[in-house]
Amino acid sequence: MSARSRHERSSPLVGSMPTGYGTLTIASSVDPLSSSVSSMRLSGYCGSLWRVIGYHIVVWMMAGIPLLLFRWKPAWGVRLRLQPCSLARAETLVIEIRDREDSSWQLYTVQVQTEAISEGSLEPPPQAQMEDSPSQTALGVVPEGTWTDTAQLHRQEEANRVLRYYVFRGQRYVWVETQQAFCQVSLLDHGRTCDDVHHSRSGLGLQDQTVRKTIYGPNVISVPVKSYLQLLVDEALNPYYGFQAFSIALWLADHYYWYALCIFLISAVSICLSLYKTRKQSQTLRDMVKLSVQVCVCRPGGEVDWVDSSELVPGDCLVLPQEGGLMPCDAALVAGECMVNESSLTGESVPVLKTALPEGPLPYCPETHRRHTLFCGTLILQARAFVGPHVLAVVTQTGFCTAKGGLVSSILHPRPINFKFYKHSIKFVAALSVLALLGTIYSILILYRNGVPVNEIVIRALDLVTVVVPPALPAAMTVCTLYAQSRLRKQGIFCIHPLRINLGGKLQLVCFDKTGTLTEDGLDVMGVVPLKGQAFLPLVPEPGHLPGGPLLRALVTCHALSRLQDALVGDPMDLKMVESTGWVLEETSAAESASGTQVLAVMRPPLGRPQLQEEEPPVPVNVLCRFPFSSALQRMDVVVTWPGATQPEAYVKGSPELVAGLCRPETVPADFVQKLQSYTAAGYRVVALAGRPLPIPPSLEAAQQVTRDSLEQELSLLGLLVMRNLLKPQTTSVIQTLRRTQLRTVMVTGDNLQTAVTVARGCGMVEPQEQLVIIHATPPERGQPASLEFLPVEPLTALNGAKDNGQAEGYPMEPDPHSIHLALSGSAFSVLLKHFPKLLPKVLVQGTVFARMAPEQKTQLVCELQKLQYCVGMCGDGANDCGALKAADVGISLSQAEASVVSPFTSSMASIECVPMVIREGRCSLDTSFSVFKYMALYSLTQFISVLILYTINTNLGDVQFLAIDLVITTTVAVLMSRTGPALVLGRARPPGALLSVPVLSSLLLQVALVAAVQLGGYFLTVTQPWFVPLNRTVPAPDNLPNYENTVVFSLSSFQYLILAAAVSKGAPFRRPLYTNVPFLVALVLLGSVLVGLILVPGLLQGPLALKDIADTRFKLLLLGLVAFNLVGAFMLESVLDQCLPACLRWLRPKQTSKKRFKQLEQELAEQPWPPLPSNPVR
Repeated sequence: MSARSRHERSSPLVGSMPTGYGTLTIASSVDPLSSSVSSMRLSGYCGSLWRVIGYHIVVWMMAGIPLLLFRWKPAWGVRLRLQPCSLARAETLVIEIRDREDSSWQLYTVQVQTEAISEGSLEPPPQAQMEDSPSQTALGVVPEGTWTDTAQLHRQEEANRVLRYYVFRGQRYVWVETQQAFCQVSLLDHGRTCDDVHHSRSGLGLQDQTVRKTIYGPNVISVPVKSYLQLLVDEALNPYYGFQAFSIALWLADHYYWYALCIFLISAVSICLSLYKTRKQSQTLRDMVKLSVQVCVCRPGGEVDWVDSSELVPGDCLVLPQEGGLMPCDAALVAGECMVNESSLTGESVPVLKTALPEGPLPYCPETHRRHTLFCGTLILQARAFVGPHVLAVVTQTGFCTAKGGLVSSILHPRPINFKFYKHSIKFVAALSVLALLGTIYSILILYRNGVPVNEIVIRALDLVTVVVPPALPAAMTVCTLYAQSRLRKQGIFCIHPLRINLGGKLQLVCFDKTGTLTEDGLDVMGVVPLKGQAFLPLVPEPGHLPGGPLLRALVTCHALSRLQDALVGDPMDLKMVESTGWVLEETSAAESASGTQVLAVMRPPLGRPQLQEEEPPVPVNVLCRFPFSSALQRMDVVVTWPGATQPEAYVKGSPELVAGLCRPETVPADFVQKLQSYTAAGYRVVALAGRPLPIPPSLEAAQQVTRDSLEQELSLLGLLVMRNLLKPQTTSVIQTLRRTQLRTVMVTGDNLQTAVTVARGCGMVEPQEQLVIIHATPPERGQPASLEFLPVEPLTALNGAKDNGQAEGYPMEPDPHSIHLALSGSAFSVLLKHFPKLLPKVLVQGTVFARMAPEQKTQLVCELQKLQYCVGMCGDGANDCGALKAADVGISLSQAEASVVSPFTSSMASIECVPMVIREGRCSLDTSFSVFKYMALYSLTQFISVLILYTINTNLGDVQFLAIDLVITTTVAVLMSRTGPALVLGRARPPGALLSVPVLSSLLLQVALVAAVQLGGYFLTVTQPWFVPLNRTVPAPDNLPNYENTVVFSLSSFQYLILAAAVSKGAPFRRPLYTNVPFLVALVLLGSVLVGLILVPGLLQGPLALKDIADTRFKLLLLGLVAFNLVGAFMLESVLDQCLPACLRWLRPKQTSKKRFKQLEQELAEQPWPPLPSNPVR
């Protein structure tokens, strides 16, 4: 009997379920920075005496073998040993999780832990009732609680003084008695407002801090580092090494001592290297994330206390030192300003200014209030207090619940890769195991017929399994990605997830950020368009020559720059804007204005600036308050004053559309839209400036009380700042290359839609002859339903920019005149998601430009594209693209860091040239993986045929012969064949992703048939020779060696391993030609020469290899003729299959509808075009 409950994680509790037996099913939100788990199921189990007794009986009766099985499958042991129960009584939990891209469930087991809560802590003092509500919820004191809960506390039963929780992947989940559910501790404070955070600035008392530490756990991001003994046990009990141990035991029993010793030594060295590498990686990660510092926290009553950072809990109030330091937790800044380097989290090295969190009833969210949040692991470069003596920050998350903890968790528990090739490889090995079983049955019958003793039959039959299933397959497959990783590193592209290299070969769509990715990082100021009355004046190229007034004051103050070690740091656009004015920023820890009052910063006019006759000399401008730029709001605000001003003024800088919407209509010129479009259509970036006087005293204290909402009302438009953002020189050629190879390119930017469209035209994402349609979406309002409007854009309107900016041309392409490119803004994307979910897939399949997209919308877009079964790549600079880079199948961050946790790939080159490199390496690696897999399978099957032939006549390959084949020939060839580099040109074709396909299986079957024909041909040729003497069948191998049959089969099969390696190592279209892999060619020539020598003049190797001397030269030449026939036949087979098989398959079976959702949509749109368009395009 089971009871299930499904619910969204938007609730503070992860779930609720009725008391009883069964499973709790949790549907979680997609959070690429922490996990990709889409759903989780919990099942509770508790002790049962009879089950435990039965469990031990089974283990004893089966000699401990179940213990090994339960180590690989712990959930099986739990279900056998314990009985199902309700979560309220559970001692052990079985956790089943499913990735959003995979249908299979992964099982884990955790123990439910308990911790006593002191009796007094259940009755906190009245003033702590509101602030300590999460603790009360976790202890079952109140119903589902929030920070504003004021329910009366009451004494609990003794049982409720015990906290029950479990820890999974570093995250702590506590049992909430009143809800009968486990709750992630990071969600206990869900729903708190900015006011609630400010109320915590007085700090926590020791008693409250103790309760919270019990619930939230220590503020530690612990990376487990196992001892060498633990790692040895884990490695040795791996199924792969278990199979190796089984094989070595068989070889020893079969008297193959040298071969067993060599394999044992190789496995031992492999294990030792693996242990060293694993432990070193764990230690490196632990040392990287370990952080233990002494911090100063506030206590009620105005006292301060120094504690270790591991003691911090949510609700503590930190006093930040002015010299800065590393942040040990996530915290909301409530007093002062901080300049922070967040490169460890985002890969963006430009310091960011953080300001105090504004008070208000809005819910606090770390992403929404990113400019007011200090994240764990980031470096505070300097902290400055303005109101009050200290810079204060309230702790919001600790441990693995922090942003840094989420990134570390994603490294420790990476998202499983759902790739058809890996699934098929497992199925193929299973098929080889079935073949081994059939071979085993055949060998038992043959050996029994030959009168071989029973113990010998068992050993030989089992030995056949080790021949068919290649134990070196995993190692050979790993070598492919290691070579690709090494080649990428040499080109300045670093990869922390090597398995994702193969995914790069299957990319169908690549998303690009615009600023800093497609275009240059720096912006050049083209000038300022002032406003006089309700009319725009001509462009002023030098903003520093503007007359003193609101527009000039807005330009010099509306930024978030700071001075660090006598150098200005901050956003590159702000730097260019201030540099163009010539004004100088002056700030100290307690900056004072000319009048002596305290201010945030002072902007001083340049010295020696020429003055007009009637113009008054400029005076310094003091900054009193800042609201930093927000990606969600697309604007920033400042409050300033100056000597002689009776009241301060507020200035707003941001997106022209949004800023104009905040202004009084009479201050916005009638031709505002046309003027804006004239610049954005030419590829310029435009920022609007607005301002208004504030009816408050010109003091820091008064300005700090102003809210953002009250400031952004009744504004007057001041003018437009026009900046030029040129395409990078490499952008156009790369985009054209990708499009020529039928890879979709999509732009995802936070910039203006018209600017984004112009850049898309300029770089070739949208060709001149192709149709571009802008989607405008209106949300429901005033009783009207949501609506969509489709506006075609004339090509010439958007082409001005590319020509004006002098972008690279001359990359011919064949544009599809029937294709439609859609362009839309973030607001339209939101309306589509919410109100037109059925139309969204059609938009995504044709969407090329997504503008004004917030960071979370970029992530959402990548996830929506993946739902259509696209293999998605994302390339960005890492600052606002963290979520999208983590969510994409292949994320490439353009960063100067060697490796970044932001994305699987980090490119030190500052252009998108890295994208085709990753794709070419991915295709090469995937194609090489296919070749190596085919070769290892053919090698096993070739040896399988040899052994079966020899078993039939009661002999086998010798000990040294096995060594020569497996180590000298096969290992050398398998390692070197992966060295072939990627093709120099990116082609249209993609490597197949399915291993179990007609071309691959046809190649394997035909090559195996050829191998068997040549070996059997050689055997029958041998037995028909007049000098042939049959072996003594009454003596088992290896005692009947040397003999003619063994010598011929060994000689022919040795050549076949080399022939097959060359045949499956074709170059084009994904790899360079075979002759470019010089070490591989040298190995083939050397080994081939040795084998020719073994046939013609065996010499010194004849004895160790147990070969029979054949005196007949004509027969030796006949064997070499068979080898030549095999060589020609193998290459002809591969060539014919490559050239003719695809056409035959198309003729035999008509083209079937693709199973991929986006392919089906493309077919639908080809038959019935969408969207419906008006007859007249807009300009």
